Amino acid sequence: MTATTKTTPATLGVIGLGSMGLGAARSALRRGLTTWGCDPQPAARAAFEQAGGRAVSHPAELAAHCDAVLVLVVNAAQTEAVLFGEHGVAQGLRPGAVVIASATVDPALPPQWEARLAERGILFIDGPVSGGAKKAAEGQMTVMASGSEAAFAAADAALNAIAGKVYRLGDRAGVGSTVKMVNQHLAGVHIASACEAMALGMKAGADPRQLYEVICHSAGMSWMFENRVPHILDGDYTPLSAVNIFVKDLGIVLDAARALKFPLPLAAAAHQLYLATAAMGLGGEDDSAVVKYYATLAGLELPSPIGSDA
Repeated sequence: MTATTKTTPATLGVIGLGSMGLGAARSALRRGLTTWGCDPQPAARAAFEQAGGRAVSHPAELAAHCDAVLVLVVNAAQTEAVLFGEHGVAQGLRPGAVVIASATVDPALPPQWEARLAERGILFIDGPVSGGAKKAAEGQMTVMASGSEAAFAAADAALNAIAGKVYRLGDRAGVGSTVKMVNQHLAGVHIASACEAMALGMKAGADPRQLYEVICHSAGMSWMFENRVPHILDGDYTPLSAVNIFVKDLGIVLDAARALKFPLPLAAAAHQLYLATAAMGLGGEDDSAVVKYYATLAGLELPSPIGSDA
């Protein structure tokens, strides 16, 4: 991680006040940055305003006020819309402002966005993030970033306000998204394998909580196992990260690998598990709901929600 010159933007804008965007925006407020939020959902805007921020419904409304804009939306189509659509920020940001695009997208897209923004004198960071809602709320996300020296200088204070680690991975857009793609490959496979392993253990008669405890102190443990299996144990599939996210993200991984003529049999198998779980009508549930696919196949009774009479 390379140090950057400290420059404090007068105002940060966060577009997308979902589980991670809201946490990032609140973290920026706590660290002293004047922060605007943008989301089409009134409840999301209200939640941010209760934290002391200012919220609007269209990206263009916040652009004129901001020197740095963090885009934390779901996918490439939404990123393109908030940047260049009818109400996009590109129309209102001043020259020298910086956009940090943090959605997981095909690595071929950020260089295109960088070039289009450069035509308007706007700087760009290809900055996907990791850490989930918890790290976002703590201001401790990991940012996998690439962009010009000028872009990093303009984005420095904003990145410091939302991140625990900022990795500078190159001087051009696309490198950050490449690294995030590899992270999502691993995360998707790890979650799917954690669900498969827990279902196997429970089917064979192991106590699920004891199984979790042992694996967390053994060589088979992964961060995703440790983080997601408690959702299964508690019977709580509230979507902190949904099944449909990995339908999308592993799709990006597989498309990129296909273009490289590179085989990914593990990612392909995991992708099919997420697709199968989504086909069961569970795409909006937490990604740990992949265990329900196995439970259905095996006639397995999963732990009930805490406090449930079931």
